[in-house]
Amino acid sequence: MTLQQLKYFIEVANCGSINKAAERLFIAQPSLSNALRELETEIGLELLTRTPRGISLTTDGAEFLGYARQVVEQASLLEQRWLNKKPSRRLCSISTQHYAFAVNAFVNMVKKTDAEEYEYTLREARTFEIVEDVKNLRSELGILYMNNFNRQVLEKLLRENNLTFHPLFAAVPHVFISTSNPLARKKYVTLEDLADYPRLSFEQGDYNSFYFSEEILSTEYARKDIHVGDRATIFNLMIGLNGYTISTGIVSADLNGDNITAVPLRVNDSIEVGWISHKDIQLSRQAAMYLEELKAVVAEYGVDIKNEL
Repeated sequence: MTLQQLKYFIEVANCGSINKAAERLFIAQPSLSNALRELETEIGLELLTRTPRGISLTTDGAEFLGYARQVVEQASLLEQRWLNKKPSRRLCSISTQHYAFAVNAFVNMVKKTDAEEYEYTLREARTFEIVEDVKNLRSELGILYMNNFNRQVLEKLLRENNLTFHPLFAAVPHVFISTSNPLARKKYVTLEDLADYPRLSFEQGDYNSFYFSEEILSTEYARKDIHVGDRATIFNLMIGLNGYTISTGIVSADLNGDNITAVPLRVNDSIEVGWISHKDIQLSRQAAMYLEELKAVVAEYGVDIKNEL
């Protein structure tokens, strides 16, 4: 087993395709395939499932990837210290529901990165897509919420895909609305107060189940419903149509400006935001760094953080 084989394996896992990995590694596809098969033969395990649609990791492959990343990272540190090599290119991918605080943390993480080269990915994705990203290792971790309504379904889905939910913080439900909305002056609002305003929610595509909704109370009837695909649109509709959406109450003036405010929603419910990861894979240093920035950003809003890693 060589360090080069481990690097090849990591790149294939990151790309989800041997062809794409070969292009990025600047080697011929047959050479990469042979190197991977030699690795599997040597350790006596099937690490990859190969299909016409691409590759995916087996259970053994997912566990092996965690160890491979650690070995390659340690080798890189040795080379930097004793051979005066420049730091290797940093890699990290995050998938998240549409939370501004998740973007704030990503910005802070990138600013503090000391690497000369890096390649990061931040996906604001649908709920089911987040699970798929982490399951297939397109992302190291995903950020989503649970509550009493969706918890049983999501926990079952995570178990089936060998994923774990790590609670980060609990939040009182708030409505996000424009500062010019008449409700913005209230200490709290009720569902009855919201009846005449458009309800805004993120559409979930083919997996448009109530259990995958990014907003609580998705089963409650609303006379005016608008589904959108991104945060910029949802904020524009809050301002242009006096619409509202239900979320954590954490508003980022840096990203959303001063036109949006959060008002507590009086309902018997709560929102638990957390991050999901693969059970068999240890997070990279960069992903761990992102989590620390995420906790720091949320703590700035006075939210109690659950320190679980």
